[in-house]
Amino acid sequence: MEDRTAIVYGEKDWKKDEIIETRIDLSYPVSPTDSDLSSLPSPLKEKGDLEAQATPELEPTQRHLGFIRFTVLNVYRRLFTLAFIGNIIPLIVYLVRGAEPLDLVNASAINLAVCGLCRQPIVLNLLYLIFGSVPRSAPTLVKRLACRIFHLGGVHSGTGVASFLWYIGFAGMYTYRFNPATANPTRIAVLVLIYSVFALLLSIIVVAHPAIRRKYHDVFELVHRFANWGIIALFWALLFLLGTQEASLGTFLLNLPAFWILIILTVATVHPWLLLRKVTVTPEPLSPHAIRLHFDHTTVKFGQGIQVAKHPLKDWHSFACFPDHFDNVKDTALEDTKFSCIVSRVGDWTKDTIVSQPTKLWKRGVPTYGFGYVFRMFSRIIVVTTGSGIGPCLSFLEDENRPKMRVLWQTRSPLKTYGQRTLDLVSRMDQQPVIIDTSEKGKREEMLPQVLRLVKEFDAEAVCVISNPAVTKEVVFGLEMRGILAYGPIFDS
Repeated sequence: MEDRTAIVYGEKDWKKDEIIETRIDLSYPVSPTDSDLSSLPSPLKEKGDLEAQATPELEPTQRHLGFIRFTVLNVYRRLFTLAFIGNIIPLIVYLVRGAEPLDLVNASAINLAVCGLCRQPIVLNLLYLIFGSVPRSAPTLVKRLACRIFHLGGVHSGTGVASFLWYIGFAGMYTYRFNPATANPTRIAVLVLIYSVFALLLSIIVVAHPAIRRKYHDVFELVHRFANWGIIALFWALLFLLGTQEASLGTFLLNLPAFWILIILTVATVHPWLLLRKVTVTPEPLSPHAIRLHFDHTTVKFGQGIQVAKHPLKDWHSFACFPDHFDNVKDTALEDTKFSCIVSRVGDWTKDTIVSQPTKLWKRGVPTYGFGYVFRMFSRIIVVTTGSGIGPCLSFLEDENRPKMRVLWQTRSPLKTYGQRTLDLVSRMDQQPVIIDTSEKGKREEMLPQVLRLVKEFDAEAVCVISNPAVTKEVVFGLEMRGILAYGPIFDS
């Protein structure tokens, strides 16, 4: 019979010099009243397991060089720098040689298009399908580079800032050539539009700063959305007004690259909103800390997620999803649902969702591949997560060709918080997942020693880390410093 148990490590028995190991039955349908993980011994500390928990020390020089390479110059920043420098050099050359204002407009439009397309669902899906199609037999270097696709946010932000710099050049040159004495109403209107777009571009860049974005995320999202719409609308008006000053408006627009780029950018922006729908949701309360939302309007694949909102013009939230057909469901209300996501209490929106248990939510666009999809190119991986990070990890379930996995999950009272069926799904990823319960200690334990042990035992090719920013950076950095392929999503992945 298949062994479906999870290993939860507890305190060290110092008299016997061994670790107390507790196994939890993961076979359905044990209920929370039948088995309570919160009553298990407190989790293992690094000093507890002398063999498994030993963390190789790094030389100071190695640590400093690694910090520069993997933190200061991480892939996101390298992509941002390449996109930025790749624009600033030609911008300087153009200005020195005396470029025409329309040349600067075209360059700004190109960068705006790249910036916007980096966040377009269909484009994202295409990029993930291309980079995720790298075969498992490919060299490690190729897979290492292909996995970096989730850092596409570096290109997004780099081209966004670059577009603003090109636009500054355009605005400055047009203003320099503007003569109030001979200006007609059209030229005055063009000047007003130029600086209106300038203000919107500047507002987007200001609120996108990581410190502001983290503290005022709702403001960031609203400014990004409505300023983006405003820029597109004003850009259309600007191009048409510029064209009215030429001999033929049609010829001017057809020969202007910015015109065609603006068409592409407009279609890319409008497309997700054309798929805006209010869909049925079946809430499944798991605990005061978490809820599982079931949907039936479409299906999802390995590593995909959706965006949902309670009001279409307010804050949208992205969740990685997993199929429902893996569940042994006896609830008739859940029999026809196709996929679900786990929502954990981490803010006002999620708190209200757990309390109100919505039966309708707005969705837009199509299910989009995310960070997890790149792991299809590996044969054996370690999945490391904490708390509600287990929800995105469950999106790995929907693929017959998914890699073999070992799961390390650290959380507080997993059974009480997420329920037996969630544990059953975890066991489908890994028949013997390592679950560390923090309920008795009241604090998280260091993850890196455990991960290093699992990488060695499982002979893993790569490590997937889905946790809060602090744990993700710590574990990914510690593994990369030791030459282990490790990936974790950042705030702009």
